[in-house]
Amino acid sequence: MTSMSWVVLGVFVLTYLGMAAGGVRGLRMDRSWIAGAAAVLLLFIGAQTPAEAASHLDAGALLLLLALMLVSAQFEFSGVYAWLNGRLESYATQPARLLAAVVVLGGVLSAVLVNDIVAFALTPLLCHSLLARGLDPRPFLLALALACNAGSAASLIGNPQNILIGQAGGLDFWGYTAIAAVPAIGALLITYLVILWQWRHRWGTAHSVTTEAAQPAQVYGARSYLKPAVATLVLLGLFASDLPREWSALMIAVLLMVSRRVASRDYVQAVDWNLLLLFAGLFVVTGAAMALPPVAGIAAQLADRGLLPQGVLSLAAASLVAGNLIGNVPFVMLLLGVLPEMSPSLLVGLAVMSTLAGNLLLIGSVVNLIVAESARRQGVRLGFVDFARSGVPVTLLSMSLAGGWLVLGGWLPW
Repeated sequence: MTSMSWVVLGVFVLTYLGMAAGGVRGLRMDRSWIAGAAAVLLLFIGAQTPAEAASHLDAGALLLLLALMLVSAQFEFSGVYAWLNGRLESYATQPARLLAAVVVLGGVLSAVLVNDIVAFALTPLLCHSLLARGLDPRPFLLALALACNAGSAASLIGNPQNILIGQAGGLDFWGYTAIAAVPAIGALLITYLVILWQWRHRWGTAHSVTTEAAQPAQVYGARSYLKPAVATLVLLGLFASDLPREWSALMIAVLLMVSRRVASRDYVQAVDWNLLLLFAGLFVVTGAAMALPPVAGIAAQLADRGLLPQGVLSLAAASLVAGNLIGNVPFVMLLLGVLPEMSPSLLVGLAVMSTLAGNLLLIGSVVNLIVAESARRQGVRLGFVDFARSGVPVTLLSMSLAGGWLVLGGWLPW
């Protein structure tokens, strides 16, 4: 290899080591900054031309993610999240029913919206309401995080890695859901049962509060909720057509941004640009490394020898280890780079397994970190041990169920 090829390979390795570290020690620099800085470095030293870097970007995946974030923002601006939180309030005196409602709500919303946005919107509302009632928010926040991950496995728009997998493989939207819905629903049920068993006598007793104290955000009328609901139904219908998913989502997002109440800049500010930077940076760095002939040759040899994930067990093991080490988005991007010709069945298995594996540890998914950080700002500490105590059994049981389903259905071998 040339000296420049070694530099590209070195940047690639250091980038994924940064993904494993979660940032730069001693500095407030996260995974997104590392990926973006690495891409800029490759451009600066001439290892990649702007045209080459642009060729590595999956514009469809980036645009679809952007559009879905804008659609998700409409639910918050319309007061839908606050209204739903108000409905959860009615179960406060029956914590077991409240727990079930949180699991169902988090799971269903995350199947049709980006789960990061759902977790970001609902966590502070839940914390406010539960603290006002005198209930321990931790089991319900655990349920929210685990349910958001589990529910998002049911669709190709539920989380960032599934968006990437669906775009990369051209998977059929509803065909995927027909396979993934069973393990996703099973994971939601497992989440409820595990947390109920662990926390049933530890979440406290709810007491009554005034309506003003229980409601942390404005709730608008039913006409306001109609706009995001109709938009979501139309969007799901468009996903069944032959139109590119990113164009359908962008058109719905643009129409939603026509508003008398919400300024367009507020929609723009609701976008998680940090996540988009992570995607773009990893596209460039991974694409540059995989374009090197020696790296491509090594990847092909590993695939030929069966040393890369091909079945349920190897896919589950890789998802658990790599997903919780470098993050599920970087893991998926890396695997797509070394196995560019994955079969549709393997892509389905990757989407399901990489998503469910994110429930293992607090660091396994961006959703988990969003819930923990947002709860901390509300005065609630959701620690690593608290999360692992529920996350480990939920993940192992969920992935076992998913693996059995994929094998029995004939989609993947063991």
